[in-house]
Amino acid sequence: MKTKTLALAAALSMGAALPAMAQDCTIKVGVLHSLSGTMAISETTLKDTMLMLVEQQNEKGGVIGCKLEAVVVDPASDWPLFAEKARELLTVHDVDVIFGNWTSVSRKSVLPVIEELNGLLFYPVQYEGEESSKNVFYTGAAPNQQAIPATDYFLEELGIEKFALLGTDYVYPRTTNNILESYLQSKGIAAEDIFVNYTPFGHADWSKIVADVVALGADGKRVGVISTINGDANIGFYKELAAAGVSADDIPVVAFSVGEEELSGLDTSNLVGHLAAWNYFQSADTPANAEWIAAWKARMGEERVTNDPMEAHYIGFNMWVNAVTAAKSADVDAVRAAMYGQEFPNLTGGTAVMLPNHHLSKPVLIGEITADGQFDIISQTTEVPGDAWTDYLPASAVLKSDWKDLGCGMYNTETASCVQLLSNY
Repeated sequence: MKTKTLALAAALSMGAALPAMAQDCTIKVGVLHSLSGTMAISETTLKDTMLMLVEQQNEKGGVIGCKLEAVVVDPASDWPLFAEKARELLTVHDVDVIFGNWTSVSRKSVLPVIEELNGLLFYPVQYEGEESSKNVFYTGAAPNQQAIPATDYFLEELGIEKFALLGTDYVYPRTTNNILESYLQSKGIAAEDIFVNYTPFGHADWSKIVADVVALGADGKRVGVISTINGDANIGFYKELAAAGVSADDIPVVAFSVGEEELSGLDTSNLVGHLAAWNYFQSADTPANAEWIAAWKARMGEERVTNDPMEAHYIGFNMWVNAVTAAKSADVDAVRAAMYGQEFPNLTGGTAVMLPNHHLSKPVLIGEITADGQFDIISQTTEVPGDAWTDYLPASAVLKSDWKDLGCGMYNTETASCVQLLSNY
């Protein structure tokens, strides 16, 4: 990347020579999303989003006089393969930045590679927190920007008294549910009124689990489901709910991994009224969102929908472009320094800000599934700053992340010392 910076400087010094020089200058953008396997239902759209963003930026003249080139690889929903493909992007293709991953297990697989090679990853999906790497910008929601507000909605607005925490068996659901169990008990929910269950990726037989959830309400207490089920397993889960005659009035479900793209493959007639918590919905009524949707459908077709992780890539990509422009270089260290304090309008009417802990300020939205597979936004907050370390686990409550001033992702506020970050991986 140093040669690209020097080439740009030389072109600027020659004035009229810039267009000719720009033709030979390329900044490579790695796209690390599953295009096959169980997560393809969610991740293919994010690959398409990145290709559109790169194309749009090139139509504007690229970045710092350089053309952007998207380099797409398919880790195929294979978590170890994510690490191999990340290494391939950085060492074989020499990409300057990577946008990718969905599941936390895939991100955890990539982390050691990104840190070893000093790569830069923009991660666009809600996750469990409890992590902070100087090589990752987390543009999806932390638990305090999704899981906790959704739980509050169940407690305060719906009067839920018993909770079924259903998740896919990997790090994101397990850590999120550990946080939620602690949070619920702090709110007076008894441990015996919290049912936790995990299933493998691609799980298909939901009859017993749905029956167990229904049985929770045998004592007359109101039951709600908090779902961290990921990928195509959601199809079977919602079909079983419908087959069992469970409506949102009976047992509401709030999902953290079901958006417009996942609903597009379902018969939603029996899902009306169930909920999802995100930071964006396609139904957001703003001029910026209308423009984004129109551009997406013009490229992909009228039937294609938008969703929350797409907006996270939209924000992260544009912040990265602005940081490269400010740094006059795509060098990772220079871009990182230029990222702090970056602001960019989100698609729901507010402004995203990149914080020193590598998380964004984001609004929290609760959406209700409608018959056409969209969400009616029934609750929206102002921007909430993302928290890398939860306040609801004792070991994490004393930690803060500040890469800008403290240069530390795990700063212990009690001992005023920086914890060795690798111990978190």
